[in-house]
Amino acid sequence: MNHTSPITLLICALGGEGGGVLTEWLVEVARHAGHAAQSTSIPGVAQRTGATTYYLEVFPVPFAQLGGRRPVFSLSPVPGTLDGIVSSELLETARQVGNGMAVPQRTLVITSSARTLTTAERMQPGDGRADAQRLLDTVKCFSREHHVFDMGAMARECGTVVSAVMLGAIAGSGLFPFPRDAYEAVVRGRESDPRAQVDKTTAASLRGFARAFDAVSAPRAQAALVTSLLATQEPDASAPAPLPDDLAQAFPKPVHAMLTLGHARMLDYQGADYAALYVERLQRVLAAERATDPAGANAFAITREVARWLALWMAFDDIVRVAELKSRASRIRRVHAEVKAGPDDIVKVYDHFKPGAPELAALLPSAMAHRVIAWDRGRQAKGKAPWAVPLKVGAHSILGMASLRALASLRWLRVRGSRFADEQALIDRWLAAVVAGTHNNWRLGHEIALCGRLIKGYGSTNERGKANLLHVVNHLASEPLPRCTTAKRADAIAAARTAALADDAGIALDAALVRHGAPPRPIVAQPIRWMKRTPQAR
Repeated sequence: MNHTSPITLLICALGGEGGGVLTEWLVEVARHAGHAAQSTSIPGVAQRTGATTYYLEVFPVPFAQLGGRRPVFSLSPVPGTLDGIVSSELLETARQVGNGMAVPQRTLVITSSARTLTTAERMQPGDGRADAQRLLDTVKCFSREHHVFDMGAMARECGTVVSAVMLGAIAGSGLFPFPRDAYEAVVRGRESDPRAQVDKTTAASLRGFARAFDAVSAPRAQAALVTSLLATQEPDASAPAPLPDDLAQAFPKPVHAMLTLGHARMLDYQGADYAALYVERLQRVLAAERATDPAGANAFAITREVARWLALWMAFDDIVRVAELKSRASRIRRVHAEVKAGPDDIVKVYDHFKPGAPELAALLPSAMAHRVIAWDRGRQAKGKAPWAVPLKVGAHSILGMASLRALASLRWLRVRGSRFADEQALIDRWLAAVVAGTHNNWRLGHEIALCGRLIKGYGSTNERGKANLLHVVNHLASEPLPRCTTAKRADAIAAARTAALADDAGIALDAALVRHGAPPRPIVAQPIRWMKRTPQAR
C-alpha cells in the first residue's frame, strides 16, 4: 500500500440500488476510524439506460499520524489509477474497464455476474444480449484480482438491497484498512448497542453484508464462485430428468444436452407421444447430417440447432399452455417470493386475459375455425373492433384457480385443433428443407436449421416469424436462384436471417431478399393476434 496516495474506489450502481447509501457508509467508516475521505458522484439517466458512478478516496494513514498535514483529494477518477472498482452489473463493469479505469497491475474488480439488459439489447428482435463470457474475460484480463458473484440474487435471498451486499464485498476484499466490525457498526448505526436487537431492515442488511463478506474473503469460495459463474444464467431449480438410455445411445454426445431439454419440454407440454414425435423428427435430421458429415467433424451442429428450435416451436403458446403455466404451484411460490410475502400475508394475483376469435379458433377443427375467423374478419371489414372477451381471473381464489386448471386440462383438445395441425405442417416444411439442404451441402443445411431462430414470441410476432421463415425456405432454400452456387445460397440465407432478426419491420429482410435474387415478402393486411400473457400481482 502506498502511504502517500489515497486509496481510490469507483462504485457503479444502477438506479434504486443504493449506490449513494453505500458511498455514505464507506465515508462514515473511514471518518470514524480517523481517516480522511472524500466522495463525489456523477448521476446517470433513469434506470438501465445509464448508471450513477460514485468516486471515493480514502487516505490510508490516520489523521493522528499526519502531523497536522491534510491530504489533497481528486474530484474525479483518473484512468489507470484506480485501486478498486465495485459494480452491481456486469456490462457496466466492462464499460468502465473499456474506459481505461482498470489496469491489471493495480485494480481490484468486484462485480456482479447479473445482467440488467440495456435498451439497445432489448430492442433487438433476435438475441441482442452482450456475450457474458466475453465480458467476464475482459474483467479477468484487466484486473490484478477479481471477484464475480450474483449480487442481485444474494440480496434477494437475504431480503435486502444490493448496496449492503456491495459493502460486504468491499469489506471482505481488504481494500481499506478497516476491520469488519467497523463496517457492521455503520450498518447497524454507530450509536447503537451491538448487543441490542436490530429492526428487520437492518438485520437483512447485515445478512447481505455477511454473505458477501464471506464470498469474497474465503479463498476457496472465490475460486469456486468464479468457476461456477462463468455460465451466464442461474441453473434452473426444476432441472429436466436425465436422458433415457435408448436416446443417449441413438444420438451423439454433442446433442445430448439440448436433446435432454427438448425431450423434457415435450413430455411436459403434450406427453410421451409428442416427445416421441420430437425424437423421430430429430432422427431424420441426424441421419441426413451423418450422411454428409460421417466423422462428425462439425460436432453435429445441425442436429443440435434443430433440437433447440424444434423444441421451442413444437411447444408453441396457446390458451391451454398459458393457463397451465399460470396455475402451476411453482409460479405461485415465485410470486410470493418476489413480493417478499410472509406466511401470514395475503397475496392476491390477478391475471388479465383477452381471448379473441383466433384463440377460440385454434382449438376448433379446421372447418369450424375457418368460419370463426371469416366471421371475425367480416366484423372488422364493417369497421368493428376484433371480437375479444376481456377477462380478469383471480388466481388466488378457488374459482379463479379452478378455471385455470380446467382450461389447462384441455391438452387433449389441442391436438384436434386447427392451429396444432397448421403448426405441424409448417414444422415439417422447415425440417424437409433442413434435410434436403443438409444432403446437398452441410453449411446450407446448417444455415436453414439456424432459421428456426425466427420463430419466437406469440401473436403477431410469432406469425411474422413463421411467414419470414417460410419465405426464406421457399425462395432461397428451395427455388433455383440465378447464377447462385451452393455457397452463395447459404450466404443468402444467412444474410436474410440476420436481416429478419435485426429489423422488426422487415425492410432489411426485403432488401436482403431482393439483393440475392428472391422476391420480397407479400404485404399482409392483418396479422393474426394470439393471447398475450400479462400477469399482475399485488
